[in-house]
Amino acid sequence: MYGFRDEATGKEHIALAMGDLSLDAPILVRVHSECLTGDALFSLRCDCGAQLQFGLEAIAKEGRGVLLYLKQEGRGIGLLNKVKAYKLQDAGADTVEANEHLGFDADLRDYSICSAMFQHLGVSQLRLMTNNPKKVAALNEMGFEVIERIGISTGRTSHNEKYLATKAGKLGHLLTED
Repeated sequence: MYGFRDEATGKEHIALAMGDLSLDAPILVRVHSECLTGDALFSLRCDCGAQLQFGLEAIAKEGRGVLLYLKQEGRGIGLLNKVKAYKLQDAGADTVEANEHLGFDADLRDYSICSAMFQHLGVSQLRLMTNNPKKVAALNEMGFEVIERIGISTGRTSHNEKYLATKAGKLGHLLTED
């Protein structure tokens, strides 16, 4: 486990690494934004906890990889604003509409800290586990080579169908059926 502090924001992030990262082969990677409700409290509103578990299990099975855990709760709006967004969602808004109603963009996440994290770990070529093409583009723009995007098709429930449809329809996530 490696800890990082973003000097610009003061946010603290961690990297979990397994195996020999110095091998000359792309590294299996999951870049995961914190989701207390999904990751630790097992909320059925999202697929975040299932995606985190998928990433950790895939890295363990491979015996080599990196998980970046970024402090970006609620697509970057923070935990308390996320709770406010939940109330709006309970009244019928989707996740994008709720964030916008609170005065935020649909997704405020910033992946720039990944650059320092990957550089410290010596990672430059990634096999990235994600459904988010914007995450792939952000890492490519920073100079990291995403050799492969590995889709994550887990965590779909009757409770999060609207959430997943919003991710696909409004945020461009590439989703497949479980």
